[in-house]
Amino acid sequence: MLILAFLDRANIGFAKNAYQAETGISDAAYALGAGIFFIGYALFEVPSNLILHRVGARLWLSRIMISWGLVSAAMMFAHTPTQLYVLRFLLGVCEAGFYPGVLLYLTYWFPAKQRARATGLFYLGVPLSLVIGSPLSGWLLTHHGILGLSNWQWMFVVEGVAATIVGIVALFYLDSKPSEAMWLSSEEKRVLTAALESEETIKLRAVSHTALGVLKDPRVLIFIGIYFFIQMGTGPLTFYLPSRIAQAAGTDVDFMVGILLAVPWLCAVVATRAFTVYADKNDNHRLVCIAMITAGTLALAAIGMTTSLLVIVIASCIAVPGLTASQPVFWSLPTRYLSGTGAASGIAFIVSLGNLGSFLSPQVKAYTDRLTGKGDAGFYVLACLCFVSVVLLLRVPSATEVGTSDELAPTR
Repeated sequence: MLILAFLDRANIGFAKNAYQAETGISDAAYALGAGIFFIGYALFEVPSNLILHRVGARLWLSRIMISWGLVSAAMMFAHTPTQLYVLRFLLGVCEAGFYPGVLLYLTYWFPAKQRARATGLFYLGVPLSLVIGSPLSGWLLTHHGILGLSNWQWMFVVEGVAATIVGIVALFYLDSKPSEAMWLSSEEKRVLTAALESEETIKLRAVSHTALGVLKDPRVLIFIGIYFFIQMGTGPLTFYLPSRIAQAAGTDVDFMVGILLAVPWLCAVVATRAFTVYADKNDNHRLVCIAMITAGTLALAAIGMTTSLLVIVIASCIAVPGLTASQPVFWSLPTRYLSGTGAASGIAFIVSLGNLGSFLSPQVKAYTDRLTGKGDAGFYVLACLCFVSVVLLLRVPSATEVGTSDELAPTR
């Protein structure tokens, strides 16, 4: 589900050159259209997660994927800036709650000691979406004029319909809670449920949040800031890296460019698994996250410093793992701290408000490039902004990693 969800979110980056060439949409309109997705996403993230907490993951996650895929396929009709804005906004509305919903869902199944690894396995969908999707999108963009559709239209249709199909399948196979799993024995259900309930009791004894009360907690606000600035850095990797590599290669985004784009995301697959396991074993999630983001921001700046295809690909192989594989490591911090309704709304607030960084990222890049007259300046500015997340991580109390009841008490 995540592979297709992220691919449908990011595929506009692959279509950028062909899409703008045919429709005449400007760079500024493209930047707004790419980013406005996250406005719809932010507005409906919290209510979506609260609904999931009430009705269950099977029904709600499947609904998200089905509607998301249909709207993504409808991008084939976006020939004007207004149509682009409306469909990208609706795309955000439909997908709102999927990512934080799964993060919440994992707290129903995995104790804290194993959760970074579980989140890491789920998050493999992000790099895998582009390991698989980069060549696929590039290949689809070589098919033009079939049944009267342009290459970018075929890309949106095929990838959008695929998401809807997977959503329908999930409706019949996804178990919402361990108690519903036919593949667990009664004893396994009892032991797992007891472990999870024990953790919840400790967290609730330490601190209890209401749906909106989480925003009064300074630690939650720090988590929101960290995620916001991480998204500022990942934005150009999603929306501008395909065209950057194609420009350096002196070609359009095609199958070979898709293969090159798959390399850094393949590195992210390896890094996601390796670093989440390492962080869980050593219980040093914050330090691992700091190191990964620092390396990623330096590499992001390097992408803007050169026109060499080789250097850009090498830098991408550091930037992409650093800024994407660090995220499942980061999520082990707030999910140890939040529980119950506070977890449902808190995770959603972190994702929704943090994802406003993804909305601002293409706007900042477009404005900076236009102001300086250089197409690389935006990479430097976004790298600097992304590094603010490291500064904020240094302010996260180490107690959020340890997870004892006394240490979990928030600052009043």
